[in-house]
Amino acid sequence: MKRRLCSHCGEAFANISISRKNKHLCRCCFYNYLEDTVHQTIVEEKLFQPGERIAIGASGGKDSTVLAYVLKLLNERYEYHWDLWLLSVDEGIHGYRDDSLRTVEQNRDDYNLPLYVVSYSELYDWTMDQVVSQIGRKSNCTFCGVFRRQALDKGAKKIQASVLATGHNADDIAETILLNLLRGDHARLSRSNMNKSGMSEEEESCCSNTLRRVKPLKDIYEKEIVMYAYFKKLKYFATECIYAPFAYRGHAREYLKRLERIRPHSISDIIYSLSCLHIKDAEQRQVQQQCILCHSISSQKICKACQLKASLDKGQGISAIHR
Repeated sequence: MKRRLCSHCGEAFANISISRKNKHLCRCCFYNYLEDTVHQTIVEEKLFQPGERIAIGASGGKDSTVLAYVLKLLNERYEYHWDLWLLSVDEGIHGYRDDSLRTVEQNRDDYNLPLYVVSYSELYDWTMDQVVSQIGRKSNCTFCGVFRRQALDKGAKKIQASVLATGHNADDIAETILLNLLRGDHARLSRSNMNKSGMSEEEESCCSNTLRRVKPLKDIYEKEIVMYAYFKKLKYFATECIYAPFAYRGHAREYLKRLERIRPHSISDIIYSLSCLHIKDAEQRQVQQQCILCHSISSQKICKACQLKASLDKGQGISAIHR
Protein backbone atom coordinates (compact mmCIF):
# COMPACT_ATOMS: atom_id res chain seq x y z
CA MET A 1 0.00 0.00 0.00
CA LYS A 2 1.40 3.36 -1.07
CA ARG A 3 2.03 5.75 1.80
CA ARG A 4 0.70 9.31 1.67
CA LEU A 5 2.96 12.33 1.77
CA CYS A 6 2.28 15.05 4.31
CA SER A 7 -0.39 17.37 2.93
CA HIS A 8 1.40 20.35 4.51
CA CYS A 9 5.10 20.03 3.71
CA GLY A 10 4.73 17.50 0.86
CA GLU A 11 8.09 15.94 1.73
CA ALA A 12 7.83 13.52 4.68
CA PHE A 13 5.40 10.61 4.91
CA ALA A 14 2.19 11.28 6.85
CA ASN A 15 1.91 9.81 10.36
CA ILE A 16 -1.57 10.98 11.34
CA SER A 17 -4.83 11.84 9.63
CA ILE A 18 -6.88 14.89 10.67
CA SER A 19 -10.16 13.60 9.22
CA ARG A 20 -12.34 16.64 9.85
CA LYS A 21 -9.86 18.87 7.99
CA ASN A 22 -8.98 16.24 5.35
CA LYS A 23 -5.29 16.55 6.24
CA HIS A 24 -2.54 13.94 6.46
CA LEU A 25 0.40 15.24 8.45
CA CYS A 26 3.93 14.09 9.18
CA ARG A 27 5.11 14.09 12.75
CA CYS A 28 6.79 17.51 12.63
CA CYS A 29 3.85 19.22 10.88
CA PHE A 30 1.45 17.58 13.31
CA TYR A 31 3.36 19.09 16.24
CA ASN A 32 3.11 22.52 14.62
CA TYR A 33 -0.59 22.03 13.86
CA LEU A 34 -1.54 21.14 17.44
CA GLU A 35 0.65 23.78 19.08
CA ASP A 36 -0.48 26.50 16.66
CA THR A 37 -4.14 25.56 17.18
CA VAL A 38 -3.78 25.89 20.96
CA HIS A 39 -1.91 29.16 20.60
CA GLN A 40 -4.55 30.53 18.23
CA THR A 41 -7.26 29.68 20.76
CA ILE A 42 -5.34 31.45 23.53
CA VAL A 43 -4.72 34.58 21.44
CA GLU A 44 -8.12 34.89 19.74
CA GLU A 45 -10.10 34.32 22.94
CA LYS A 46 -7.65 36.25 25.14
CA LEU A 47 -7.44 33.42 27.67
CA PHE A 48 -4.25 34.60 29.38
CA GLN A 49 -2.41 37.85 29.97
CA PRO A 50 1.41 38.10 29.89
CA GLY A 51 2.97 37.64 33.30
CA GLU A 52 -0.08 36.28 35.14
CA ARG A 53 -0.10 33.20 37.34
CA ILE A 54 -1.83 30.23 35.75
CA ALA A 55 -2.94 27.12 37.62
CA ILE A 56 -3.01 24.04 35.40
CA GLY A 57 -5.49 21.43 36.60
CA ALA A 58 -3.21 18.38 36.62
CA SER A 59 -4.63 14.89 37.10
CA GLY A 60 -1.72 13.01 35.57
CA GLY A 61 -3.85 11.97 32.60
CA LYS A 62 -3.07 12.57 28.93
CA ASP A 63 -5.08 15.80 28.61
CA SER A 64 -3.58 17.68 31.54
CA THR A 65 -0.10 16.35 30.76
CA VAL A 66 -0.25 17.58 27.16
CA LEU A 67 -1.75 20.88 28.36
CA ALA A 68 1.10 21.45 30.81
CA TYR A 69 3.71 20.53 28.19
CA VAL A 70 2.24 22.78 25.48
CA LEU A 71 1.67 25.77 27.77
CA LYS A 72 5.26 25.57 28.97
CA LEU A 73 6.46 25.32 25.36
CA LEU A 74 4.34 28.30 24.22
CA ASN A 75 5.40 30.30 27.26
CA GLU A 76 9.05 29.89 26.30
CA ARG A 77 8.48 30.26 22.55
CA TYR A 78 6.56 33.55 22.77
CA GLU A 79 8.09 34.85 26.02
CA TYR A 80 4.78 35.45 27.76
CA HIS A 81 6.38 35.18 31.21
CA TRP A 82 3.43 33.20 32.54
CA ASP A 83 3.91 31.85 36.05
CA LEU A 84 2.75 28.27 35.50
CA TRP A 85 1.74 26.00 38.40
CA LEU A 86 0.49 22.42 38.46
CA LEU A 87 -2.61 22.06 40.64
CA SER A 88 -3.81 18.59 41.61
CA VAL A 89 -6.74 17.29 43.62
CA ASP A 90 -6.43 14.20 45.80
CA GLU A 91 -9.95 12.81 45.96
CA GLY A 92 -8.91 9.99 48.26
CA ILE A 93 -9.43 7.04 45.90
CA HIS A 94 -7.07 4.29 47.00
CA GLY A 95 -5.32 2.46 44.16
CA TYR A 96 -6.12 5.21 41.66
CA ARG A 97 -5.41 8.78 42.71
CA ASP A 98 -2.41 7.92 44.84
CA ASP A 99 -0.82 6.29 41.76
CA SER A 100 -1.74 9.13 39.37
CA LEU A 101 -0.29 11.72 41.73
CA ARG A 102 3.08 10.06 41.29
CA THR A 103 2.77 10.79 37.57
CA VAL A 104 1.97 14.43 38.34
CA GLU A 105 5.08 14.59 40.53
CA GLN A 106 7.07 13.21 37.60
CA ASN A 107 5.62 15.95 35.38
CA ARG A 108 6.59 18.49 38.01
CA ASP A 109 10.19 17.33 37.81
CA ASP A 110 10.25 16.91 34.01
CA TYR A 111 8.75 20.34 33.25
CA ASN A 112 10.31 22.12 36.23
CA LEU A 113 6.96 23.51 37.37
CA PRO A 114 5.81 24.00 40.99
CA LEU A 115 3.07 21.65 42.21
CA TYR A 116 0.33 22.22 44.76
CA VAL A 117 -1.99 19.42 45.91
CA VAL A 118 -5.31 19.93 47.67
CA SER A 119 -7.30 17.03 49.12
CA TYR A 120 -10.93 16.23 49.83
CA SER A 121 -10.00 15.01 53.31
CA GLU A 122 -8.56 18.44 54.19
CA LEU A 123 -11.41 20.44 52.65
CA TYR A 124 -14.43 18.30 53.47
CA ASP A 125 -13.25 15.74 56.05
CA TRP A 126 -14.37 13.08 53.56
CA THR A 127 -12.53 11.03 50.94
CA MET A 128 -14.30 9.61 47.90
CA ASP A 129 -13.76 6.11 49.24
CA GLN A 130 -15.65 7.14 52.38
CA VAL A 131 -18.39 8.79 50.32
CA VAL A 132 -18.86 5.63 48.26
CA SER A 133 -18.96 3.53 51.42
CA GLN A 134 -22.00 5.57 52.51
CA ILE A 135 -23.93 6.13 49.26
CA GLY A 136 -22.73 3.20 47.10
CA ARG A 137 -21.33 3.39 43.58
CA LYS A 138 -24.42 4.87 41.96
CA SER A 139 -24.30 8.65 41.44
CA ASN A 140 -21.06 9.05 43.41
CA CYS A 141 -19.70 11.11 40.48
CA THR A 142 -22.22 13.80 41.45
CA PHE A 143 -20.40 14.29 44.77
CA CYS A 144 -16.96 14.05 43.20
CA GLY A 145 -17.74 16.52 40.42
CA VAL A 146 -19.06 19.17 42.80
CA PHE A 147 -16.24 18.67 45.32
CA ARG A 148 -13.55 18.63 42.64
CA ARG A 149 -14.65 21.85 41.00
CA GLN A 150 -14.63 23.68 44.33
CA ALA A 151 -11.32 22.07 45.35
CA LEU A 152 -9.66 23.38 42.18
CA ASP A 153 -11.04 26.86 42.90
CA LYS A 154 -9.75 26.77 46.47
CA GLY A 155 -6.38 25.41 45.38
CA ALA A 156 -5.99 28.10 42.72
CA LYS A 157 -6.85 30.78 45.28
CA LYS A 158 -4.31 29.30 47.70
CA ILE A 159 -1.48 29.73 45.19
CA GLN A 160 -2.87 33.15 44.18
CA ALA A 161 -3.56 32.18 40.56
CA SER A 162 -5.89 34.42 38.55
CA VAL A 163 -6.85 31.76 36.00
CA LEU A 164 -7.39 27.99 36.02
CA ALA A 165 -6.61 26.10 32.81
CA THR A 166 -8.16 22.65 32.41
CA GLY A 167 -7.45 19.95 29.83
CA HIS A 168 -10.99 19.67 28.43
CA ASN A 169 -10.81 18.82 24.73
CA ALA A 170 -13.36 18.89 21.88
CA ASP A 171 -14.56 15.36 22.72
CA ASP A 172 -15.19 16.38 26.34
CA ILE A 173 -17.21 19.42 25.28
CA ALA A 174 -19.33 17.40 22.83
CA GLU A 175 -19.93 14.80 25.57
CA THR A 176 -21.08 17.51 27.96
CA ILE A 177 -23.47 18.92 25.36
CA LEU A 178 -24.99 15.47 24.79
CA LEU A 179 -25.14 14.79 28.53
CA ASN A 180 -26.98 18.03 29.30
CA LEU A 181 -29.30 17.47 26.35
CA LEU A 182 -30.17 13.97 27.55
CA ARG A 183 -30.77 15.27 31.07
CA GLY A 184 -32.90 18.16 29.83
CA ASP A 185 -30.64 20.58 31.71
CA HIS A 186 -31.08 23.66 29.52
CA ALA A 187 -29.24 25.96 31.95
CA ARG A 188 -26.02 23.93 31.78
CA LEU A 189 -26.57 23.18 28.08
CA SER A 190 -26.37 26.89 27.30
CA ARG A 191 -22.95 27.04 29.01
CA SER A 192 -21.53 23.79 27.64
CA ASN A 193 -19.36 25.43 24.98
CA MET A 194 -18.20 28.45 26.99
CA ASN A 195 -14.40 28.65 27.07
CA LYS A 196 -14.22 31.33 29.73
CA SER A 197 -16.40 31.14 32.82
CA GLY A 198 -16.79 34.47 34.49
CA MET A 199 -19.26 36.89 35.97
CA SER A 200 -20.67 40.29 35.20
CA GLU A 201 -18.90 43.40 36.46
CA GLU A 202 -21.61 43.82 39.13
CA GLU A 203 -21.07 40.27 40.39
CA GLU A 204 -17.29 40.67 40.39
CA SER A 205 -17.61 43.75 42.57
CA CYS A 206 -19.45 41.63 45.16
CA CYS A 207 -17.14 38.61 44.97
CA SER A 208 -13.48 39.21 45.69
CA ASN A 209 -12.27 35.67 44.98
CA THR A 210 -13.24 35.37 41.32
CA LEU A 211 -11.31 32.91 39.16
CA ARG A 212 -11.34 32.57 35.39
CA ARG A 213 -11.63 29.03 34.03
CA VAL A 214 -10.38 28.36 30.51
CA LYS A 215 -10.03 25.41 28.12
CA PRO A 216 -7.01 25.92 25.82
CA LEU A 217 -7.46 22.45 24.26
CA LYS A 218 -11.11 22.97 23.29
CA ASP A 219 -10.36 22.75 19.54
CA ILE A 220 -8.17 19.63 19.84
CA TYR A 221 -9.61 16.11 19.48
CA GLU A 222 -8.86 13.39 22.01
CA LYS A 223 -7.11 11.15 19.48
CA GLU A 224 -4.83 14.06 18.53
CA ILE A 225 -3.87 14.50 22.18
CA VAL A 226 -3.13 10.77 22.46
CA MET A 227 -0.93 10.84 19.34
CA TYR A 228 0.88 13.99 20.48
CA ALA A 229 1.66 12.42 23.86
CA TYR A 230 2.79 9.21 22.12
CA PHE A 231 5.07 10.93 19.60
CA LYS A 232 6.53 13.23 22.26
CA LYS A 233 6.95 10.30 24.67
CA LEU A 234 5.16 12.19 27.44
CA LYS A 235 4.55 10.29 30.65
CA TYR A 236 0.91 10.15 31.74
CA PHE A 237 -1.41 7.97 33.81
CA ALA A 238 -3.80 6.02 31.59
CA THR A 239 -5.87 4.05 34.12
CA GLU A 240 -9.55 5.03 34.38
CA CYS A 241 -11.03 5.96 37.76
CA ILE A 242 -12.33 2.82 39.48
CA TYR A 243 -15.73 4.50 39.95
CA ALA A 244 -16.00 5.88 36.39
CA PRO A 245 -17.68 2.78 34.81
CA PHE A 246 -20.79 3.59 36.85
CA ALA A 247 -21.01 7.21 35.62
CA TYR A 248 -23.88 8.30 33.35
CA ARG A 249 -21.37 10.30 31.27
CA GLY A 250 -19.93 7.01 30.02
CA HIS A 251 -23.09 6.36 27.98
CA ALA A 252 -22.77 9.73 26.24
CA ARG A 253 -19.07 9.04 25.60
CA GLU A 254 -19.72 5.64 24.02
CA TYR A 255 -22.54 7.04 21.87
CA LEU A 256 -20.27 9.85 20.67
CA LYS A 257 -17.53 7.37 19.73
CA ARG A 258 -19.99 5.37 17.65
CA LEU A 259 -21.14 8.53 15.88
CA GLU A 260 -17.55 9.56 15.16
CA ARG A 261 -16.78 6.20 13.56
CA ILE A 262 -19.69 6.74 11.18
CA ARG A 263 -19.11 10.47 10.63
CA PRO A 264 -15.72 11.99 11.59
CA HIS A 265 -17.25 15.48 11.74
CA SER A 266 -19.76 14.50 14.46
CA ILE A 267 -17.89 16.15 17.33
CA SER A 268 -17.40 19.49 15.60
CA ASP A 269 -20.98 19.35 14.25
CA ILE A 270 -22.41 18.94 17.77
CA ILE A 271 -20.34 21.83 19.13
CA TYR A 272 -21.24 24.04 16.16
CA SER A 273 -24.93 23.20 16.48
CA LEU A 274 -25.00 24.41 20.08
CA SER A 275 -23.41 27.72 19.09
CA CYS A 276 -26.27 28.25 16.60
CA LEU A 277 -29.04 27.55 19.11
CA HIS A 278 -30.86 30.14 21.17
CA ILE A 279 -31.92 28.42 24.36
CA LYS A 280 -35.02 29.94 25.91
CA ASP A 281 -34.41 31.73 29.22
CA ALA A 282 -30.69 30.88 29.04
CA GLU A 283 -29.88 34.53 29.59
CA GLN A 284 -31.89 34.56 32.83
CA ARG A 285 -29.20 32.84 34.84
CA GLN A 286 -28.99 33.07 38.57
CA VAL A 287 -26.86 35.85 40.01
CA GLN A 288 -23.54 34.66 41.40
CA GLN A 289 -22.76 35.36 45.06
CA GLN A 290 -20.61 34.00 47.88
CA CYS A 291 -21.61 30.96 49.91
CA ILE A 292 -22.38 32.06 53.47
CA LEU A 293 -20.53 29.03 54.88
CA CYS A 294 -17.33 28.62 52.82
CA HIS A 295 -17.37 31.89 50.82
CA SER A 296 -17.03 30.07 47.48
CA ILE A 297 -18.80 31.46 44.42
CA SER A 298 -22.33 30.07 44.18
CA SER A 299 -25.75 30.77 42.70
CA GLN A 300 -27.30 29.99 46.11
CA LYS A 301 -26.77 31.22 49.66
CA ILE A 302 -25.28 27.82 50.53
CA CYS A 303 -23.20 26.25 47.74
CA LYS A 304 -23.81 22.73 46.47
CA ALA A 305 -20.56 21.44 47.98
CA CYS A 306 -21.59 22.57 51.47
CA GLN A 307 -25.04 21.06 50.97
CA LEU A 308 -23.58 17.69 49.94
CA LYS A 309 -21.08 17.70 52.81
CA ALA A 310 -23.86 18.43 55.30
CA SER A 311 -25.90 15.50 53.94
CA LEU A 312 -22.89 13.18 54.33
CA ASP A 313 -22.25 14.41 57.87
CA LYS A 314 -25.86 13.54 58.73
CA GLY A 315 -25.60 10.12 57.07
CA GLN A 316 -28.11 11.21 54.41
CA GLY A 317 -25.84 11.26 51.37
CA ILE A 318 -28.11 9.02 49.28
CA SER A 319 -31.15 11.26 49.73
CA ALA A 320 -29.11 14.34 48.73
CA ILE A 321 -28.62 12.93 45.22
CA HIS A 322 -32.34 12.96 44.50
CA ARG A 323 -33.08 16.47 45.76
